[in-house]
Amino acid sequence: MVRRHLSAAPNGRGQRGATLLEVLVTLLIVSFGLFGLVGLQARLQSSEMESYQRSQALILLNDMASRIEINRRMASSYVTTAPLGAGATCPTATATRLQVDVKEWCNALQGAAETSSGTKLGAMIGGRGCVQDLGNNEYLITVAWQGLVPIAAPPEGVPCGKDLYDAAAPASASEPAPACSSDRCRRTVTTLVRIGNLS
Repeated sequence: MVRRHLSAAPNGRGQRGATLLEVLVTLLIVSFGLFGLVGLQARLQSSEMESYQRSQALILLNDMASRIEINRRMASSYVTTAPLGAGATCPTATATRLQVDVKEWCNALQGAAETSSGTKLGAMIGGRGCVQDLGNNEYLITVAWQGLVPIAAPPEGVPCGKDLYDAAAPASASEPAPACSSDRCRRTVTTLVRIGNLS
């Protein structure tokens, strides 16, 4: 039987534990990982808010499309000259079905579905709605709102809320351009309502 003798480290002591340098490197790596997680969480929250706003806009879009289809004889009267919703004074008249529909849609665009301390919170940020007459009994309904991050601007054929969602222009030429410029923070959803001619 051969016995092997394990010798100690050259200086007479075995290595025990981690050095301070190893601990600092480990803390640095962990901190970078945590910063990455914080950034990811912020992006997830932004994405979640964008999704929520889009779903709210689709609900309001379908709401107005249904109102026009129900009151089809008055469809041309639903056409808007200026966006309803944020920044607009909602009509108060309720004598006709058309007036009720316009009043309720305007209030819904402003967020009247949910309030807190008198502030309307139940819709998208800066929600606005438009109804355009495209001719041949076709109506384009659009809901626009403020996006959280700049992306591509909506098509030129969708003018609802155009240039109403840009940040303020810089005070001087040396300042950088605002992130939300050239309509890149305006979000829109549209639908087309066709009214059949049954006569």
